[in-house]
Amino acid sequence: MNWARRLGRSGLADAVAAVVVALLVGYTLVDPPGPSPSWPAWSAWPVAAVVSFPVALRRRRPRAMLAVACAAAALATVAGAAAAGALSVSFLPTVLVLYLVASTASLAWSAAGLAACLAAAAITVLIFYAQVLPGLSPADTPSELPPYWPVEIGVIGVLLAGAWVLGTAVRWKRDTTARLVRHLAEAAVGDERRRIARELHDIIGHSMSLIAVKATVANHVADARPQEVRAALSVIEQTSRSTLTEIHRVLDLLRSDGDAQQAHLLVPGMADLPELAAHARSAGVEVDLTVREEGALPPAVAVSVYRIVQQALTNVVTHAGPTRCSVTVDIDGREAVIEVVDDGPRHGRPPRQGPGGHGGHGLIGMRERAKAYGGTFSAGSRPEGGFRVAARLPYDLNGDPA
Repeated sequence: MNWARRLGRSGLADAVAAVVVALLVGYTLVDPPGPSPSWPAWSAWPVAAVVSFPVALRRRRPRAMLAVACAAAALATVAGAAAAGALSVSFLPTVLVLYLVASTASLAWSAAGLAACLAAAAITVLIFYAQVLPGLSPADTPSELPPYWPVEIGVIGVLLAGAWVLGTAVRWKRDTTARLVRHLAEAAVGDERRRIARELHDIIGHSMSLIAVKATVANHVADARPQEVRAALSVIEQTSRSTLTEIHRVLDLLRSDGDAQQAHLLVPGMADLPELAAHARSAGVEVDLTVREEGALPPAVAVSVYRIVQQALTNVVTHAGPTRCSVTVDIDGREAVIEVVDDGPRHGRPPRQGPGGHGGHGLIGMRERAKAYGGTFSAGSRPEGGFRVAARLPYDLNGDPA
């Protein structure tokens, strides 16, 4: 009902404006600067009401009211009901309606309305000065500015052109703002799609790496050690279930229509790091996890920390495991520092090859998460062997980049 209240307030404002303009027009007709109209004095107020009423209805039918206002002013002028020396006052309602048309209608339509009003005003002023003014009785007190048709046409033209320019500028500003809002909305949608894509990449990449490792183990020891096969299948089952749960959560976000509270449901964070390390251990990686929290960590930053550690462990499982890996997360209230270091493949075994590895999309995703907070990211082989991933995420207490 907000639109109805706004429309009601606008309609009331237009009605008040119409009354004010009618009083101004009527007063000008009763006491004109030049010769008085040939019409009776009492007719000034009905004429003022007829000329001004389009202002009250201009928001409902702006184009129609522009035609009515211009026609009423033109008829009042050629009929001798207008005030000589102040013919522009009769066109004030036309000026107000033209402003609304210019601020709401297309440029071509408003320009055509301006041209029509200018032509009508010029023609009627010339008719008034050629046929009506000579028949009027001279004013009792000569005016300091005697009636002069070029001045009358010039004043009306300036008022109409000024209203059109102002209305056009308002419409341009509104259109520009609307385009900017649409652009920002489209950019937000693109950012959200990239965020969801990174979430799915991290979820699926991590889980499929564990499943692939365990499936390989089960396939090689199926005949010799059936108990290890059952253990591997158990890990695959648990990993598949947790992966489906996370995928459902991400897909639910797509159906939440931007619900801020829904977006924070079941979001992984610091408390889930031990479970992440346990998954890597089940894949044969000896993980030494150290978490030092000396300050509060906003949920948004916690998700990024979790995803960076998850992707780094996925790379270790895929390309170096089984091996030994050290994960350190330091939080001091101003920044989160992450370091994941592995010793490389054991017994000189070459690293596994696969998607999402040390040089693939996994590193790109981690670098983007660090960059989003204005932080730093580095990854590379160590001289003594193995691989090191390090990230620093500065933040404030609201979870925004520091």
